[in-house]
Amino acid sequence: VQLVESGGDLVQPGGSLRLSCTTSGSISKQHTVAWFRQAPGKEREGVSSFSFWDHSTVYADSVKGRFAIFRDRADNTIYLQMNSLKPDDTALYYCAIKRQRVILSSRLSPRAYDYWGQGTLVTVSS
Repeated sequence: VQLVESGGDLVQPGGSLRLSCTTSGSISKQHTVAWFRQAPGKEREGVSSFSFWDHSTVYADSVKGRFAIFRDRADNTIYLQMNSLKPDDTALYYCAIKRQRVILSSRLSPRAYDYWGQGTLVTVSS
């Protein structure tokens, strides 16, 4: 499985961005996908996750109400819509996938995912 992220950019505080994650293969209802981010000097943290089993979503507290994860069935792309961006959102954003269902408590844990993209850089600054 290959994942390719895109959409990262420099944006002012309060602005919006939409990140895309395109997968090389088909996605089944067993799969779980997630977005993670890593800022310089910090550990990788889970941002949001989407389960194709039940279409449930999980968000980190820091992005609830501002970010949304969703899928485009037509082209196997997973999106992360980011609104009301803050300087603290500055990071390299990664897409990851597990070809199995992931228990709820692990949905934002990097160790739960097998395949990763190379990342796309989001910089929030005035």
